[in-house]
Amino acid sequence: MVKKLERQQVLKDPIYGYIHVDYEVIKKLIDSNLFQRLRRIRQLSGVQMVFHGAEHSRFSHSLGVYELAYRFLSVKELKDELNEREELLFMVAALLHDIGHGAYSHAFEDVFDVDHEHIGARMITNRHELRDVLSTIDDDFASDVASIILKSGKYPLIEQLISSQLDIDRLDYLERDAYFTGTAYGHIDLDRIMRVLHVKHKQIVFSVSGIHAIEA
Repeated sequence: MVKKLERQQVLKDPIYGYIHVDYEVIKKLIDSNLFQRLRRIRQLSGVQMVFHGAEHSRFSHSLGVYELAYRFLSVKELKDELNEREELLFMVAALLHDIGHGAYSHAFEDVFDVDHEHIGARMITNRHELRDVLSTIDDDFASDVASIILKSGKYPLIEQLISSQLDIDRLDYLERDAYFTGTAYGHIDLDRIMRVLHVKHKQIVFSVSGIHAIEA
């Protein structure tokens, strides 16, 4: 049985107001040393040298992507497609999607010719600090989270939500990066995008009425 916290915990966030935590496993993952290290990795590599406000971290971005997963599960069509285990897989994969990033984020990958998704998947399945937490759900939970991050095709609907042309990773970093750099290239109408989201044949689709929000 998936254990919930006795009382919902929240973290204040400049983009969404609050990050909501209902499950004990999410709280333990956030508190882990491997996740806390993301506080020391800047989201935008060295961009703060040009935009002095761009000091935000992979930690805050990862929490933001998790919060979007949490909010997307309020969409009835999506919630109807997922059981409780799959909902938790979605939220955990969203939270840990960048766990494998090194210093200077993507610049680190270019210099050392590595891939943060492959590193993250190995951390999830091999590092006891993460695996032991995930194994409290079931023995296969850690490997299933890793498979989503690697886009192996086992959970195509969840993979599309986390990594596609219009995914929750992108929805967070576009809004968050604009906020912290002080640039103004358009606000994302998240509520509208959620309202026009549908699930057809295990694929995420959007109503044509939401085209302006998506293009923006």
